[in-house]
Amino acid sequence: MQALFIGQTYIDVTFLADRIPVGDEKDVAREYAVSFGGNAVTAAFCCAKLGIRPDLIATCANDWLGRMFQDMVDRYDIELHIRKVARSSLSFVHPHQGQRAILRGRDAHYLHPFPLLDLTGCRVLHLDGHQPDAAIHYARHCREAGILTSLDGGAVRANTLDLLAFTDVAIVAERFCEQMGMGPGETLEYLKGRGCRIGGVTLGERGLYWYDETGTMRTLPALSVPASRVIDTSGAGDVFHGAYVYSYLNDPAKGWEEHFVFARAASAFKVQRLGNEAGLPTHDDIAAVMHEFTQRAASPPLAAAARA
Repeated sequence: MQALFIGQTYIDVTFLADRIPVGDEKDVAREYAVSFGGNAVTAAFCCAKLGIRPDLIATCANDWLGRMFQDMVDRYDIELHIRKVARSSLSFVHPHQGQRAILRGRDAHYLHPFPLLDLTGCRVLHLDGHQPDAAIHYARHCREAGILTSLDGGAVRANTLDLLAFTDVAIVAERFCEQMGMGPGETLEYLKGRGCRIGGVTLGERGLYWYDETGTMRTLPALSVPASRVIDTSGAGDVFHGAYVYSYLNDPAKGWEEHFVFARAASAFKVQRLGNEAGLPTHDDIAAVMHEFTQRAASPPLAAAARA
């Protein structure tokens, strides 16, 4: 085992439509994609696509969607450790004008305890806050064992603030800041105060605001992907997480700015494709993105970002 990811499995149905039917109407989507979904789950698939086989503790049901998910896992050679639920979870994702609306059906009533794994050889744990009992168990264990723990703070969940005490790399979304009632700069100071060695806030087109091992505040502007090329932003953050985990595993001697630059290109590839599977990049895809797109103008200071 090199990396362990823990999350909630979804099957995502992503569709493009000019409008959503109401009442008794019917309509046909312009395009659609069916794929795996879930924050840490998608990150694990991204890591696998880039060339490092991860272990994944994820929910799975004994139904046709669950069997579909297991087929996807087999295709990517991911070592799946199932936590059984009665029904598969679904997400209906509607990307539109650079945003995405999501309607979910979720079964998070676990039928069994989380699996206890031997972490020999594991170098990274990546969490998204789902399966809170498993997340806190493995986060504590990895902290004691000196294993790097990464947290996708897409939102403040029931155990998120507890997990921060055992997190080395915490990259959170703008929604996290809003739920905490803080601006990006305040959030970074909060993460630093909780002991996170690396902290960051992703702000979409405004890039990444983060601090390094020395506590120095830094910015990483987004790549200049034209709006006409942006198809589906859903899953872009998950790909970002999976790519920096891969980059760290592949060469831990590199600095975190290099890991994030690699992940930024992976995320820029994702937004140009519909659905999570189509948006998983190869190394050649990432190199092509880095060659094609320049960096946007320097991001504004954190105080200005907070007012944006």
